[in-house]
Amino acid sequence: MEASQYAFVHGLRRTRATLAGWRANPRAILKRWAGGALSVTALLLLAVLAVAFISPASPGSVSLSGPPFQRGGPSDVIQILRANGLVLALHAMACVAGFIAGSSLPLQAGQHTGRMRALHERGPAVAIAFVAAATLFSLSLQAYTIGRATAQDAAALHVSPALLLVGLLPHALPELMALFLPLAAWIQASRRGEWERLLAATLVTVSLAVPALVLAALWEVYGAPHLLTAMFGAHG
Repeated sequence: MEASQYAFVHGLRRTRATLAGWRANPRAILKRWAGGALSVTALLLLAVLAVAFISPASPGSVSLSGPPFQRGGPSDVIQILRANGLVLALHAMACVAGFIAGSSLPLQAGQHTGRMRALHERGPAVAIAFVAAATLFSLSLQAYTIGRATAQDAAALHVSPALLLVGLLPHALPELMALFLPLAAWIQASRRGEWERLLAATLVTVSLAVPALVLAALWEVYGAPHLLTAMFGAHG
């Protein structure tokens, strides 16, 4: 059997074994992932709040139309799910890349020499550096973009950005935690050197994230407008 075929078969076996082990005690692994996702979410929200407080904003510069400020429809739900689906896919791909780099490539290293062998042997380090850089860039961009938007919306509502974020938390918190579940699994696997578990982690975290994202989108479109109106009054 060639090294690539062996790596593939070995990866499938490890994935099945990992899933079987998690089914025996799911609470421990889910608790770790949820804690990691909550930590990343908290850091992002703090960064958003910091950007919102330092960003200049004009009360008349935006129109509060559409979700979460005004009730939407099915097309709004689909649009939100499409945007979040892209983010979730990127985070899931990071998990798969970590599995390939940390588990499959080292198994194939013996079939190569020179630079190719070094690349296969250093796969985990390369994966960590790449995903860390991409994640830092993504989170920084999200903090800047969401923070500026929060500042503008808060100014239009004549409330503080912190109070506006409180009103958005019922859908923002589960939404962000769902998006960061694969990332939390990746971080914990990389710290423990458990690269062979990342394919299983991808399957489980995505299956958990999808229904959470659907519920968050439904709340943002149909529930959040009523809550924000109750908190801040009618707005156009």
